[in-house]
Amino acid sequence: MDELESIVKSYIEAYNKFDIEGMLIHMDEAVVFENVSGGEVNMTLNGIEEFRNQALQAVDLFSSRKQTIANLTQAVNQIIIDIAYHGVLAIDLPNGMKQGDELNLTGRSTFTFAGDKIIRLRDES
Repeated sequence: MDELESIVKSYIEAYNKFDIEGMLIHMDEAVVFENVSGGEVNMTLNGIEEFRNQALQAVDLFSSRKQTIANLTQAVNQIIIDIAYHGVLAIDLPNGMKQGDELNLTGRSTFTFAGDKIIRLRDES
């Protein structure tokens, strides 16, 4: 396993453990995060502090969550992973989902690197 693949696997492991600082350890201060749903960008975060704040808010939404890597592809300065996601809600949501409801999704995350730092993370579902 090379260094970039190891960084991505470490990020996923930290995500699954709700370890925000572990998720951030390999992120560049100016990291850009995009969340894409149905082909539309519905969230853009600029910088590690915006990412940290969003990650901290998301922790309260789930009693458990797990991303599992289904496939991993490496390109120049990028790692692309197909993921299976399972989460259990910790609270009721305004969209009608209730505490204890389960989410099962698939998606793709693209990590772009400069050296050993993540400079861009794009999540697509």
